[in-house]
Amino acid sequence: MKEQVPIRELSNFLLDFSTTLMSAGVHTSRVVRNVHRIAGSFGYSVEMTIFQKHITMSILHAEDDSIRRTSVRAIPAGTFNFNTISQLSSLSWAANDEHLPLEELRRRYEAIVAEPRISRWWVLLLVSCANASFCRLFGGDPAAMGLVFVATLVGFFVRQEMMRFHVNHMAVFVVASFVASMIASVGVWHHWGETPQVALGTSVLFLIPGVPLINSIIDTLEGHVLVGFSRAVNACILIICIALGLSATLLILGLDLL
Repeated sequence: MKEQVPIRELSNFLLDFSTTLMSAGVHTSRVVRNVHRIAGSFGYSVEMTIFQKHITMSILHAEDDSIRRTSVRAIPAGTFNFNTISQLSSLSWAANDEHLPLEELRRRYEAIVAEPRISRWWVLLLVSCANASFCRLFGGDPAAMGLVFVATLVGFFVRQEMMRFHVNHMAVFVVASFVASMIASVGVWHHWGETPQVALGTSVLFLIPGVPLINSIIDTLEGHVLVGFSRAVNACILIICIALGLSATLLILGLDLL
């Protein structure tokens, strides 16, 4: 049996742990399971209410109900990081199986969070290649793939720069969609290749919020309806922003995808 840890320290660690997972793009049930796993290893039970931007957590000692604490923590804005999700999930299993002390859990958690992210330039190149592959998947020819590669390269770079200056994320999606589609529209304007319309239509696919959409469905099916619905609404707003940027290109140049 572990030595009882101060409930305040455990609460603060679990809030840090859960908010980091949420900001990294995990679905809600996984956060709940991981937190329960860690809290149970210290002899505590946890009740959580998770929203889009906040987490409310109540910790109760399993044998003494006078030892309890309820806290609220804001979920910081973050970018998707599946490596962080995987490592933090593994850490929760280590806490359960190896009965690690809280100090060791905190040390490992901080080491995971402090790991450097992949280079933004490498991400830029990979995203551009991936979107060009989407173009091919939808029937694009080599000319269309080249257009999509360049359009994605510029559009994603614009997105990175705007996010670096903390521009509103909805404005980021509108501008990035407009820039990418405007570059891809050159193929339609000059009749490059056999499928320039495919290049124009797929040039904005790198902006589609696939992870939030998937998480919203998982959350709703697993009973976390409020956070699932809020994620779905936020994803739909971003899709509308993408459509606005693409529509602006079509209206300015008088083009038609059909």
